[in-house]
Amino acid sequence: MHRRDFLQLSLVGGTAALVPSAQAAPAGHPGGSPAGAPAAVADPVPAFEFEEATVADLQQAMHAGRITARGLAELYQTRIEAVDRGGPKLNSVIELNPEALAIADALDQERKSRGPRGPLHGIPVLIKDNIDTADRMQTTAGSLALVGSTVARDAFVVARLREAGAVILGKTNLSEWANFRSTRSSSGWSGRGGQTRNPYVLDRNPCGSSSGSGAAPSANLCAVAVGTETDGSVVCPSNANGLVGIKPTVGLVSRAGIVPISASQDTAGPMARTVADAAVLLTAMAGVDPRDTATTRSARKAAADYAAFLDPKGLAGARVGVARKMAGFNDHVDKTFDEALAELKRLGAVLVDPTDLPTVKDVSEAEYEVLLYEFKDGLAAYFAARAGAVPVRTLQDLIAFNEKHRDRELKYFGQEIVLQADKKGPLSSPAYRAARRKCLRLSRTLGIDAVMAAHKLDAIVAPTGGPAWPTDLLNGDHFTGGTASTLPAVSGYPHVTVPMGFVFGLPVGLSLFGRAWSEPTLLKLAYAFEQATKHRRPPRFLPTAELGA
Repeated sequence: MHRRDFLQLSLVGGTAALVPSAQAAPAGHPGGSPAGAPAAVADPVPAFEFEEATVADLQQAMHAGRITARGLAELYQTRIEAVDRGGPKLNSVIELNPEALAIADALDQERKSRGPRGPLHGIPVLIKDNIDTADRMQTTAGSLALVGSTVARDAFVVARLREAGAVILGKTNLSEWANFRSTRSSSGWSGRGGQTRNPYVLDRNPCGSSSGSGAAPSANLCAVAVGTETDGSVVCPSNANGLVGIKPTVGLVSRAGIVPISASQDTAGPMARTVADAAVLLTAMAGVDPRDTATTRSARKAAADYAAFLDPKGLAGARVGVARKMAGFNDHVDKTFDEALAELKRLGAVLVDPTDLPTVKDVSEAEYEVLLYEFKDGLAAYFAARAGAVPVRTLQDLIAFNEKHRDRELKYFGQEIVLQADKKGPLSSPAYRAARRKCLRLSRTLGIDAVMAAHKLDAIVAPTGGPAWPTDLLNGDHFTGGTASTLPAVSGYPHVTVPMGFVFGLPVGLSLFGRAWSEPTLLKLAYAFEQATKHRRPPRFLPTAELGA
């Protein structure tokens, strides 16, 4: 959950020899040292046989008998030990699944006897630690308050992944309570997991709240990962970690069994190194779930296979609006964005430039009001559904727990947002209803729907965000700009980000968003851009950014 637009409002109201993970880019290259600048020294990490391997690559290796699902899981576990717990110490994986190898063994036997279930059979997946797993792992949203308690059943998303044959390798660290706790938190920090680091530049932030789900696949600690978003929590970590991220239409993916912030905005989403891998993961995750009534709307809207829409020529003839006012926050990002627009045009897109979305500046106050109400209501319902003894059942319980464990939970920043949410009434409150109506009017009726209809657009593009900022536990996040996530989040509409380039070795992404259920179109456009540009590069685990003298 991004706080950048409303923080002031809330304050008022198998291993090989040690070698570098990737070759350094030449001096002057966008990913390398500026000309004449001294090069930072990357932390050495073990070479990895399947670095940057796609889901299709891994399936081909298993089909050819070069490796088994168990062997693959073991390799990724070794990689996590070397890179996440040792070496650069990314701290992106909060817990490994003790049953992962047994699951992989069973899938290997099934492959021999019946063949693979589909493209995710035997593929190692990491999921965010606010998604329920009814196994030997915990679900804590990063909070010590939920450590030791159990859940009654898998989240629907987890059940879908298991049915698809994925190996749930473990859980990722996150911004505690999905970054809805403090007005000056550090993204990627949780009381349970500590601070996650950015694999490109280790003293920089991975963004949040799906911080570990951004850093882990970027560093090749898994094939793909699952994050969750309320406003920016999939697309911002994807931007900061050089990934493709999909924030689906609310209702395409069930929220049942996911620690909530907002019933109107929450959704889980894929995070991957390629558009194709993200599309495969989205296909597995989507589905109608009786436990989440929002998914009933997807019955006639969801695609059977999102990978079927991937077309390297998909930009030809597409009408794309350019949200110029969502840029302008960083000169280097602007230059990279202009280069991306030139590429879109070269690939056949018709650019409508500029395409203004004037309501984006007016929606944040109402959005924050809605989230406070929905957080209080949704979290109480979630706590009630937890199995066994849970030390917290209400926001007041959580506030008291954090105060009691202040030395560990409130060591760096407080819980101002939780305190504000606790003061809110029920969802029947006139103030809540008025704020929600305003959100829908500004984000949909006068926002995305109006602009796309007026200009006959297939999608709108903008920079996803700025390059990652230095992590600062004492003062909190320093967002460098970017409002692309807000209207898709508030409207519940889809949003895809794809690597757009680098700023002094730090990745930045290109956002594409549009109307409800337009994932096929957005993926087609993102894939065409990705295939033409190939901006994704593996991280080098630099200790600090190469900014020059």
